[in-house]
Amino acid sequence: MNPVKSASNLITVITDYIEQDDILPVPQLRKLGLIYSSYRFIVSLFFMLMVYITVRADGSPSLPSFLQQTVLSFYVLLSLILLGLFYTVGKHMRRQLAFGLALDVIILSLLLYTAGAPDLQLTMLYMVVVAASFMLLHGSQALIITLLAIIFVIYQQFFYAIANSMSLANLGNALLMSASFLAVGGLSWSISQRLVQLEKVAATHVKEVERLNVINQEVITQMANGVIVIDSQHVVLANLAAYQLLSIPNNSSLASTDTAIINASNIHKNSLSTKNHKPLSDFQQQLNEQHLQLFDACLSIAAGQSRTFVYELPAVANASVIGKLRVEIIHLKDDSKLIILEDLRREQASAQQLKLASLGQLTASIAHEIRNPLAAISQASQLLIEDVVESETRAGTTLAHINSDHLNSETANNHELYKMIFSQTKRVNRIIEDVLKLSRQQTANQQSIVLADWMPIFLHNYFQGHDVFLHINTQSTISFDTHQLEQVLINLINNGLRYSSYAHPHAFVEIEIYCADNDVIIDVLDEGMGVGTDDLIHLFNPFFTTDKAGTGLGLYLSQAFCEANHARLLYVPDYKKTCFRLIAPAIYNETAG
Repeated sequence: MNPVKSASNLITVITDYIEQDDILPVPQLRKLGLIYSSYRFIVSLFFMLMVYITVRADGSPSLPSFLQQTVLSFYVLLSLILLGLFYTVGKHMRRQLAFGLALDVIILSLLLYTAGAPDLQLTMLYMVVVAASFMLLHGSQALIITLLAIIFVIYQQFFYAIANSMSLANLGNALLMSASFLAVGGLSWSISQRLVQLEKVAATHVKEVERLNVINQEVITQMANGVIVIDSQHVVLANLAAYQLLSIPNNSSLASTDTAIINASNIHKNSLSTKNHKPLSDFQQQLNEQHLQLFDACLSIAAGQSRTFVYELPAVANASVIGKLRVEIIHLKDDSKLIILEDLRREQASAQQLKLASLGQLTASIAHEIRNPLAAISQASQLLIEDVVESETRAGTTLAHINSDHLNSETANNHELYKMIFSQTKRVNRIIEDVLKLSRQQTANQQSIVLADWMPIFLHNYFQGHDVFLHINTQSTISFDTHQLEQVLINLINNGLRYSSYAHPHAFVEIEIYCADNDVIIDVLDEGMGVGTDDLIHLFNPFFTTDKAGTGLGLYLSQAFCEANHARLLYVPDYKKTCFRLIAPAIYNETAG
């Protein structure tokens, strides 16, 4: 086998392998490049000073040689220029480094020539240059710098041998130095590749952590439960659901809220500061003003303890569809507190469904048994009324009866009693129908309802000819079972018309629809006498009524329908008119202009 060809193949393999190397990222390269450029400038100054100090120490009156002064002066000047360029110019950094490393090899070779023989100090500096080239440059460029250093070292020895005398010891030292260059270069390249791989792994981990952080932030933002974190009596995190559940207006944009959440993701760091987060400062101020009892309860939890309780929203927050919240306070390891707010509407709706199902099983059997005899009584009373009418007709045409006046009086009394029986059977039948309607209630089939479009059609279908005035100030959409919403509004409007007619000869009802935060408000207003203070606590109880003709199930049934649709029905006592308010979560809000 041809040795020249084998060596060529070996060099080709080594070159191809080195060309597949990984390089440092730009920030790391700039940092190490600045360090090496500073090192070059310091070494050049050191060489300049050492030359003059050595001459003075030897007691020689002459200055260093012209070659030494020229080389060192040129080296100091170029080192300073290269340091300034690398610091100010951010482009072509590897070209600047390659030029500087080649310059280092040339200057060190000239200094080695002036020394006349291999020198340990210069050898160490050569190795620093070789190691730096493999760390800062591509493998092929670093190999060229290393080969250039080897060539200069060996050529200098041959040139010195020709000019003086041949020294095998010096030649051997030069060859050993060249082998050391290759060894140091190989080790430096291996270490640099390991460093690059570690940098890649670290960068991958950083991206993964950032991705998980973004996912966590999105999960917290989209959670249905409210999340609040309090650290050192300051709120450092509050998601959008916390604003909504506590009825605190979110004046900042959603981006600001996300920024607050992102900044608050570092709550486990000692450098946390929330003074610059205005949205969270506003949130804490509103929390102190509207929910001081909740805030004090959160702060009063001792270290290492947790607590769960039900919090009822105060009157200031009653505009919200949420009435009660389950609050869970968890003490974290860094002495901060995690507060989770859970809306109890789902549990209330489930409980309502279970209650109605249990009631249905009972009332279905009872109502069936009652309606059969009730139908017989109603039919008998109707027949008796018809008999009375026929008797009165016959009495008016027959003049032979002696006691006709007495019979007419008795017949009239019986007629009133029969009418009373018939009216009461109709009332009992209505109660049974309401109870059966309540017991047969199925799970709410919620649909998207645009109130601005749906309400006029509803009023036209059910209240045409009545004075029902509609005022719509929003184009909101709610999610509600259409049949159940009809039943609720029919009951409220009928109540308003009836009670308004008791107080005024002209009965009318007003309906106002508007938005408050993220809820849609439907106010049913009338000019009636309102609800007495003593009756407020019984208002939504079954079979409670102040009207002799009422069944007492209308409001109870309406409230049950609202709870089944995650809405809320309440009476507003402080309103200037009689006001029943239906509050439903808005799907999409757009204030009407």
